[in-house]
Amino acid sequence: MPFITGEDAKIVGDILTKLPRKVKLIYFTQELECQYCRETRQLLEELRDLSGGNVELEVYNFVNDKEQVEKYKIDKIPATVILADEDLGIRYYGIPSGYEFGSLLEDIQTVAKGQPDLSQETINLISQIDKPLRLQVFVTPTCPYCPNAVMLAHKLAMINKNIVADMVEASEFPHLAVKYHVQGVPRTMVGESYAIEGALPEPHFVQRIMEGYRQMYPEG
Repeated sequence: MPFITGEDAKIVGDILTKLPRKVKLIYFTQELECQYCRETRQLLEELRDLSGGNVELEVYNFVNDKEQVEKYKIDKIPATVILADEDLGIRYYGIPSGYEFGSLLEDIQTVAKGQPDLSQETINLISQIDKPLRLQVFVTPTCPYCPNAVMLAHKLAMINKNIVADMVEASEFPHLAVKYHVQGVPRTMVGESYAIEGALPEPHFVQRIMEGYRQMYPEG
């Protein structure tokens, strides 16, 4: 049974068929011992089919396709990468359902457009990041505030190749939720030890990320 039906399918189709350029989704999965892998693949296939050729989908096996897994540094599944001509550091770990489906759709549009909507102050600050930085935004599908944090983190990754930004569905990866003390969402981890609670406005979010980055690289 399709996930995207009726009026929703028409709205999504209208959006995707009008993308200014093609976008590629790269999906990592396996058949066994993966909660929601099959459902995530079905959702991505529906997006592809509604896009009129504007969304391409590549599917890889997490166990067998080691070259691709290493290329994109995928460490858990289900995993979805969104890119255009090059890897932009945008990752989804877990099924992008509920409110996070909106994040996925918005990310596809932003990648197709090629330039995220960010203030010049944000661009100037984020350009100072010259060492590897991983952002992990922990979410749940029922959290209405989570998409803002996810999309902002992904936009930052788009403008700086040193940043990789992950959406992590907390209930699908409970060991990570425990490791990073996720008691509420969104919770954004900057590296391994600096946390940002809640969905902050862009200037405050960026300032906190820079604080976390400077803690990681105090000599930098």
